[in-house]
Amino acid sequence: MSSFRILIAEDEPALRFLLLETLEDEGYQVTEAEDGGLAREKLAEEPYDLIILDYMMPEATGIEVCEWLRASDNVNMDKPVILLTAKAQEKDRIRAEQAGVTLYISKPFSPLQLLDAVEELLSDAVGSD
Repeated sequence: MSSFRILIAEDEPALRFLLLETLEDEGYQVTEAEDGGLAREKLAEEPYDLIILDYMMPEATGIEVCEWLRASDNVNMDKPVILLTAKAQEKDRIRAEQAGVTLYISKPFSPLQLLDAVEELLSDAVGSD
């Protein structure tokens, strides 16, 4: 079983549930946030190994959460961030990259695609420790 901790911030309950189930089935410890404000609160309280953010959320967008995280003196400031989004235009990708997003995944995506990305990012993070 994995001891990796992942935060999911997604305002769509059905998608948040799918992400939670997919990751927990692989042994990850998952914490949920239903909006960007709660994501910031949770990131300020506890360490995570990886953060998954939806682009468009109430309170704060995934981009805003990532910008806040990268600019803060937070235990999670250098953790990998996956941004899930239906916004697939080049300008959105550039904005995400400027905010410090590690990986940009366009919706719709398959749970297996997400799992592969999570596993790759976490193995890279372990390799760089």
